Amino acid sequence: MKLQSCLLAAAAALALALPAHAQKVRLATSAGDIVLELDAEKAPKTVDNFLKYVRAGHYDGVIFHRVIDGFMIQTGGYKNDLSEKPTRPPIPLEAHNGLSNLRGTVAMARTGIPDSATSQFFINVADNLRLDEAGGGYAVFGKVVEGMDVVDRIRAVPTRALSVHANLPVTAIIIKKATLEK
Repeated sequence: MKLQSCLLAAAAALALALPAHAQKVRLATSAGDIVLELDAEKAPKTVDNFLKYVRAGHYDGVIFHRVIDGFMIQTGGYKNDLSEKPTRPPIPLEAHNGLSNLRGTVAMARTGIPDSATSQFFINVADNLRLDEAGGGYAVFGKVVEGMDVVDRIRAVPTRALSVHANLPVTAIIIKKATLEK
């Protein structure tokens, strides 16, 4: 019995010492797949919010509506007909979490109000360190671990101004499905 207790205690201690398995989300887009690895340790509220949208199917069928080569690609809020998808209430800003807006990182989009992020997010296609502080910062909550070549293809597509969208791809780039990876 004592040996069993010692083994259980050792196993529990080992489990605490190992890093938690990072959650991954696959974005199956019309340009190819992008896999994001989320950092729930450093951005717990942001990751929880993002995963709720993924589980609800919110990102299925949304377009990349803001593509700026040398800056970022943004998605998460508009359908192909440019209608906005309904969102949940905004979340608190988790910008000062030790993660920077570097090439390949994923951050929440927001308005000029720091605590205004809902469903829209962007992938940095360059190091955008100014976003770490601008207006309170933009919360990084993950990074691309597969499909940076797809991100690079998207960042290079021709864009146009249409309605309120200044950098809309001429040919829609759609997230066909967002799924949790096992």
